[in-house]
Amino acid sequence: MSTKSLKLGARAHLRAVGFTDEDFSKPIITVACPYSNILPCNFHFRELADHVVKAIESEGGKACLCFTPVISDAETMGTSGMKYSLISRDWIADCIEIMHAGYTGDAIISLAGCDKTIPGVLMPLARLNATGVVVYGGTMPPGCGKRFPNLSAGSPFEAQGSYSKGLMDIEDLKDIECHSIPTAGACGGMFTANTMSSVTEALGMTLPGSASGLAVVEGNKVTEQKKQECEKAVKALFALMRAGMTTRDILTKKAFENAVTVMYALGGSTNGVLHILALAHEAEVELDISVFNTVGGRVPILANVKPHGKYQMADIDKIGGLPVLLRELLVAGYLHGDEMTINGRTLAQNLEDTPSLDSIPTQDVIFPMSKPFSPAGRHILILKGSLAPESAVLKLSGKDITKAFRGPAVVFDGEESAYRAVMNNEVKAGDVLVIRYEGPSGSPGMPEMLSPGAVLVGAGLGTKVALVTDGRFSGASHGIMIGHVSPEAQRAGPIALVENGDTVVIDPTTCALDLEVNEDVLAARRARWVPPVKKLPGLLKKYSKFVSSAHQGAVTH
Repeated sequence: MSTKSLKLGARAHLRAVGFTDEDFSKPIITVACPYSNILPCNFHFRELADHVVKAIESEGGKACLCFTPVISDAETMGTSGMKYSLISRDWIADCIEIMHAGYTGDAIISLAGCDKTIPGVLMPLARLNATGVVVYGGTMPPGCGKRFPNLSAGSPFEAQGSYSKGLMDIEDLKDIECHSIPTAGACGGMFTANTMSSVTEALGMTLPGSASGLAVVEGNKVTEQKKQECEKAVKALFALMRAGMTTRDILTKKAFENAVTVMYALGGSTNGVLHILALAHEAEVELDISVFNTVGGRVPILANVKPHGKYQMADIDKIGGLPVLLRELLVAGYLHGDEMTINGRTLAQNLEDTPSLDSIPTQDVIFPMSKPFSPAGRHILILKGSLAPESAVLKLSGKDITKAFRGPAVVFDGEESAYRAVMNNEVKAGDVLVIRYEGPSGSPGMPEMLSPGAVLVGAGLGTKVALVTDGRFSGASHGIMIGHVSPEAQRAGPIALVENGDTVVIDPTTCALDLEVNEDVLAARRARWVPPVKKLPGLLKKYSKFVSSAHQGAVTH
């Protein structure tokens, strides 16, 4: 609430929580903090929030803390709790809108860490066109087991597949379990959290160079770098307030094109497609899903990072952070350098003092444009066809798949039965594993299919079996993965009509996803089809009714 317009009753209540006469002339800053003590990504956020509040007080403001729910994808993966993951993105956005608009705050500073919290805190900034900045909580370092160096959040899931094939023993599993996640902080690979932290920096909504830093030191205490970023972010926020600059001044169409470009150069998560579309919707920027082919499709993968490469986000930080990659893209003409950022400077101005790749001592974390890690067109493709009349998302992760994948469908109505089939060796090379009724409305919540996908990879079938679903994939997923099939099964999409043995064709060369079944046969199946009815509790029922297609970012308004 702008304290200058407070009424007597409000001032009386605020005095009870420590406000003084002097405080009533100060701006109110909403501090959005998705926090729980149960997940590594945001475990340290109470300490981070304390630093932000202290910095706000030093700048002459008053903080209004807004704690929101936060769901760990990794901890809920393969359980009914995963239904709440994507839902939490929009719920976080709504929570921040309620607190900021309800208390008529003057600006917002948001902490972000786990996957859905980053778009979750960006969306209300765009929705309300607030003056705001984002502080990324930071990443974790690679894990190191007794036998397995360079572990990441994807390691335990893939290990299950290897174990099911007899490729490792129970001691190996325990070693991976105990050492994959060494500290608090976001999962260390180029999974969804680090993809979205990089997208946020590319958009200009966080401090330059802040997307890649480590979250904590020993004892899960916030790093000095992150403490300083809290202070600098608050100073930037107050400067934006004085300049009268709001979020939509920064989130332009060209800024979104920059975000898509950076996501592809990093080999980022398919979840970025959903979140960029949702954020553009909130900013009222017209952004069609085709932008991921037209803009992203021209961008080679430069980052040699997991899940498609060797390194992790901490390694990018060691060679200078995201600005090193941004400079390489800018010099090559792939970024709009004139886009404004939260520090009041353009993207190009922020990169003026960034060293070039060729000036950095020998490294193979970020590759140059002249010799990329993988050529353009081998990352995320937006597909369309008789199986996906709206769209679907294919993740190649640098794989050289230059011809169509054609195979018989093995169909499951849900993730759990598909996972059991893979674990029991019921899916063989050449099959197309179809998992349906896992879309935004159907599941509901569009859960990630990391478990069956990772088990396929661990079993050595990552490039021999295609997985097609109306659900999502984790940023840790890799293989031949086609998700976000739209329209989804629950809303009468053709994926609902697929039967075992039907031929499915995935053609990355033409961006096509087709079902080779005669139209008369499909018409007969469609006439018999009845949408499944699920008994859902309150929030899931409401979400299932109102959520849009993945083709539109799975938004709820």
